[in-house]
Amino acid sequence: MSKSAKKVREPLFHIAKRGALVWYKAWSIRLGAIIAALIVCGLVTLSLTGLNPLKVYETMYMGALGTARLRWSLWQEVAMLLCISIAVTPAFKMRFWNIGAEGQVLMGGLAAAMCIILWGGKIPDGLLIPIMIVASIVTGALWAYIPAVFKAGWNTNETLFTLMMNYIATQLVAYFTLEWSMPKGSGTPRVLSYGQLPVIGGKAYLLNILVVAAITVFMFIYLKYSKHGYEISVVGGSENTARYVGINVKKVIKRTMLLSGAICGVAGLLLVAGTDHSLKSDTAGGRGFTAIMVSWLAKFNPIFMVLTSFLIVFLEKGASKISERFRLNDSFSDIITGIIIFFIIGSEFFINYKIKLNSKTEEELR
Repeated sequence: MSKSAKKVREPLFHIAKRGALVWYKAWSIRLGAIIAALIVCGLVTLSLTGLNPLKVYETMYMGALGTARLRWSLWQEVAMLLCISIAVTPAFKMRFWNIGAEGQVLMGGLAAAMCIILWGGKIPDGLLIPIMIVASIVTGALWAYIPAVFKAGWNTNETLFTLMMNYIATQLVAYFTLEWSMPKGSGTPRVLSYGQLPVIGGKAYLLNILVVAAITVFMFIYLKYSKHGYEISVVGGSENTARYVGINVKKVIKRTMLLSGAICGVAGLLLVAGTDHSLKSDTAGGRGFTAIMVSWLAKFNPIFMVLTSFLIVFLEKGASKISERFRLNDSFSDIITGIIIFFIIGSEFFINYKIKLNSKTEEELR
């Protein structure tokens, strides 16, 4: 070997792709990430505020689950986030990046509100509510169908297309909210007294939760056992492979987005007629974007989305209680929530990859 030749130094370790983990191992890694996040949050809390981290965590728990009313409110929020997460999942599994759930939910809510404004009090609720259901589902589906047509026909960028449609939907809702405000032009959202979804067992949100539970079971079966679910998986894996085996890719894209938008329309209906009883431009409340993370963390599994939805809502409600009780600004609760979510997202690296020491390094350590 020439003296001028440089000795190549091997790295201490290398990263290798991990095989598919069984579900309980993957979730044990996520649980470990949450525990590590709580330790880091405790250190941050102690250094920034001097507060006892255990007291902070107790406050977080009590703020989310401390009373029956809080627990019921939490499950309502979990149900709505879960519904929208379920809606975007078929598209994401197909590798169609539907970022427009926020707008699709708003359009479904707008359709329901419009039915109430036009016919509320003029026809019985027994007839009005079915009309609202159909209008919300159709409007949400059509709003999602538009980018699907452009994607299937001209291969447009679905991420930008669906994102821009969010802004259109938001401004449409803002316009009608102002038009319908009481008094007119004040900007105060009108209370929708008619067309309210029925209360079951004295529980205001029970119907919402039951509807979302049914949608969750349906989507799990649809994606895992139906022919349509199989076609979505094949198209998501490779469009060329799907075409080779005879799958009509354009048809699958359009059909899947119709389903995605229809479920978003249901979410809009539940928010307007079952929860808020009004329509605002922030009715969706950012859930359309949070749903992306919920769906991705659950690996597009509707059953696991129940857990990820619960975790996200629990963190949001608990962190806000911390700021309220200890008189800290909202930024602190955002820091705590951000750290925990960062660790959870980071845990996906260790689920998909493993770090291996090089053979020489292993021998030296021995």
